[in-house]
Amino acid sequence: MKVQYLQVYPKNWKSYSLIDSGNFEKLEKFGNYILRRPEPQAIWSPFLSEKDWNRKNIIQFEPTSSHSGNWIGNKIENWNIDYQTDEYKLKFHLSFTKFKHIGIFPEQAENWDFIYQKVKKLKEGKVLNLFAYTGGATLAAAIANPKVQVTHLDAIKQVVGWAKHNAEINYLKNIRWIIDDALVFVKREIRRGNFYEGIIMDPPAFGHGPNGERWKLEEHLNNLIQETSKLLNPQNFFLVINAYSLNFSPIVLENLIQLHFKDFSIHELQIGDLYLKSQSGHKLPTGVFCRF
Repeated sequence: MKVQYLQVYPKNWKSYSLIDSGNFEKLEKFGNYILRRPEPQAIWSPFLSEKDWNRKNIIQFEPTSSHSGNWIGNKIENWNIDYQTDEYKLKFHLSFTKFKHIGIFPEQAENWDFIYQKVKKLKEGKVLNLFAYTGGATLAAAIANPKVQVTHLDAIKQVVGWAKHNAEINYLKNIRWIIDDALVFVKREIRRGNFYEGIIMDPPAFGHGPNGERWKLEEHLNNLIQETSKLLNPQNFFLVINAYSLNFSPIVLENLIQLHFKDFSIHELQIGDLYLKSQSGHKLPTGVFCRF
């Protein structure tokens, strides 16, 4: 198996841009809105002046605890933005939440393009998206091929509802919606004898299932990948794993793949770092990934 190390960033955004980052914050533009919010990776000094960071039209997230906070500034409750390549176009519904997220991780567009290309080539089959959040990867898989059924799974009911709305505004119907703990669902699918041609996962550093199941990335990712390998069709397959953790190297994912997918004929394993490229050219790391 050939291993290719990559540093990649999304290149097709027109409605999103990273303006600057530094002092543990980032300044971004989503459509017509400029947002200022915390970013633990940005340990350097900002590249732009304080005047640029304090423009009147900026909407700022002010933490009130380690997990939540409030948005300060003139804002509407929600809005839509588009993501478009030469081959497909997606619309996303965004909204300000107390957890500093707004319904999209723009760096994942790099993986959406990979997923789109893989699903487009399938004659038929099934794709499973675990920890699927508001459905960026789900939408990319679904729009690529209407003959493929996409299973979208997340543990939070409200987030699945958000993803359903995204599917509706994109007129996508080939999606099955599941609210469950990822590992519980995977084990159930193994017992049922089900297989998937593609598996996508973006597990959080910490989390809880709908019935209080505890998730910690470092403790549970090994078992999850081991079990998930039993669901992947060994004759026709692709896999995408994204992980956001300050402690993770891409080599961690490489080791897990080589351990649990050694019986698969993987020609090339891509591992590396996802990042956002700012207008000034500097890189903001956003996580590690592996895919084949």
